[in-house]
Formats: sequence, structure tokens, C-alpha cells
Amino acid sequence: MFITTTVLFMTFFGNVVAQDTVVDIAVGNEDFSTLVTALKAADLVGALSSEGPFTVFAPTNDAFAKIDSKTLNSLLEIENKKSLANILTYHVISGKIVASDVVAALKKGNGLVELTALNGQVISVIEKDGKIWLKDSNENYSEITSTDIMGSNGVIHVIDSVVMPK
Repeated sequence: MFITTTVLFMTFFGNVVAQDTVVDIAVGNEDFSTLVTALKAADLVGALSSEGPFTVFAPTNDAFAKIDSKTLNSLLEIENKKSLANILTYHVISGKIVASDVVAALKKGNGLVELTALNGQVISVIEKDGKIWLKDSNENYSEITSTDIMGSNGVIHVIDSVVMPK
């Protein structure tokens, strides 16, 4: 009976593809609650729930906590929606770039890869001290701490600091 049930389960559910979008994944993970709040305030939930594919460098709540609370609260206000959207779209690349793609590109690029974010600005990916980092327009660094969280419309890589555009 167990073998029959297992075979039936694998037949019907064994080839299930990720159904959750990158936004659904963020919503379902309490470590991204500040990011989700920011996405809602910037009116980006719909865009990032679309077909994509997207590569999202997702800051955790701890990453957002590094920003002065007064500044962060100000960014979440309706009159700063455009500035917030600019910051958040700096964390998103068009296309699906998995960790192995990044490593291969870093080898080819001698430890540096430049990507164009959805806001049109360049963000650099570098290898430093055996780790992979994002370097923003202001020369600040954010470590990529977890990779390849797959969604139906892209991939999420977790970062430990919010990167800032110019």
C-alpha cells in the first residue's frame, strides 16, 4: 500500500514546478517583511509578480535595520514613493541569473561583473575574500548570503545590506 501511494504521489506531484513568484516567496518569509512593506509602498508588487524573469537581490529585515529608522520611515511615505521605487528596482535585474552563472561570469570577468538594474543604473558583482558581494554606485558593499531561491518568475539571492543607487 505504501509503495502504491508513493508511486501515485510521485506520478502526480513529482514534476511540480515552482508556482510561487518571487513576491510570493518574500511574502511567505518573515525575514523579508520589511522588503514586502517597501514593495507595497512603492507599488511594485504587481510588476514583480508578472512573468519576468527577474533576479532579485533581496535585503533581509536585518539589512533594512542598518538604515536609520527615520530615513526608512520617510522612504515609506507616499510622497517618497518614486525614491523608494528607485532604490528597490536597483535590487532587481531583468533575466534569471543563478549563482553558477554569476561564478562563471566572475571567472570570465576577472572577479568583476557589471549588471544593469531595472532602474537603469549599474550594480557590480565582485568576488572578494572568497565571498560574492554587490558593490553599489556609492562604493558600498553587500554580501550575498544565500543564493538560488527559485520562483516561478525568477530567482532570489539574499543580501545583508540595502544597496543604494545614485
